[in-house]
Amino acid sequence: MAQILVPSAAAGFLSQGAVNGADPASQADPASQQLCSLDTIQQEMERLPQGARRLAVQLSLSPDPQCLWSVLTDYGNLNHYIPNLASSRQLWRRGNVVGLEQVGTQQFCGLRFSARVELELVEDRDAGVLSFSMCRGDFRRFEGCWQIGRAGESTRLLYELTVQGRPGMPIGLIEQRLREDLANNLRGVQREAERRTAQA
Repeated sequence: MAQILVPSAAAGFLSQGAVNGADPASQADPASQQLCSLDTIQQEMERLPQGARRLAVQLSLSPDPQCLWSVLTDYGNLNHYIPNLASSRQLWRRGNVVGLEQVGTQQFCGLRFSARVELELVEDRDAGVLSFSMCRGDFRRFEGCWQIGRAGESTRLLYELTVQGRPGMPIGLIEQRLREDLANNLRGVQREAERRTAQA
């Protein structure tokens, strides 16, 4: 899950006054920048060499940052509220570094696909940053971060992912699914945080 090192796709989201999540200096595809009229979710996608994609999704929401952090780091239960995540299992912990195994599933054109990754996550609770990178798995590259911060009266949740499929993986299909799924992932985290806040 879950290096807010703030590379180009994320930079526009994090800058003051970014309305549509667009960074004028980035090389992101303008057609991929979306702002839903019904909520505050924003998306941006950047095409990288060799079929890699960098995607950033941001959501402004009401739950407290600490509640969001507890949801994102509840590693053994992530599959209960993040769509298309079939399983999530903590393998080990060394201080603020965690090993995590996840299996994702997708239904597409009547066929079911699954992908497994082992991730190394670095927790920086003070900064609200949870960065991850793949140690092994079904991709050539799978890395990114979650970042939690305040934006006025609301909490800002940013998810960034850079992914590169194995040779033979249809990048067009991967890109299409990622566009839909990343926003759904944030919605899943939001719903779980709101549920925990209501029960507190």
